[in-house]
Amino acid sequence: MMLAHRLRRYLAESSNTEPPLSGDDVDLPAEGLVPAAVLIAFTDRSDPGILLTLRNARLRNHAGQVAFPGGRIDLGDDGPIGAALREAEEEIGLRSRDVEIVGTSDSYRTGTGYLITPVIGVVPPDMVFRPHAAEVDAIFEPPVAHLLDPANYAEREAEWNGRLRRYRETFWSDYHIWGATASILTNLASRIGTSP
Repeated sequence: MMLAHRLRRYLAESSNTEPPLSGDDVDLPAEGLVPAAVLIAFTDRSDPGILLTLRNARLRNHAGQVAFPGGRIDLGDDGPIGAALREAEEEIGLRSRDVEIVGTSDSYRTGTGYLITPVIGVVPPDMVFRPHAAEVDAIFEPPVAHLLDPANYAEREAEWNGRLRRYRETFWSDYHIWGATASILTNLASRIGTSP
């Protein structure tokens, strides 16, 4: 896959000269955070997209939010890559054999106590996915050109749990992409640019 080759090259040649964005609790030591992983799945087409999910509106945490497939790293997982692939299969029916792993990007510390490792992969275009109804309300694929363009993001502030929090947001179609998902995308854009 040519896209996977280009992404590998960009990751290998880049170094984030700015500290990666994180949630407000960046002063927490990494060992105090719960390890997690997400899959940033690029679709291999001339105008690639990135697979995102809309979380089920009835979930206890992050209900109705846009997210990458992913979750906490379990003891039986083969590190972040194993966890990201397992979660993607559980949440959207994406089989690990259909993902060409490219590498990982900058970890992200959330204000809710997670240390997220973004795992980058490439999948064939036009795949049919099976969302796990209890977890995922929708699967969609915004274009990379939109998601990795910093000009499409705004910085906002809101009070949460008695603290003023800053977050980034963008919109695509009817979807509001914000928080950790938006910051992980912004971090990735600083590594690989806007047009892999």
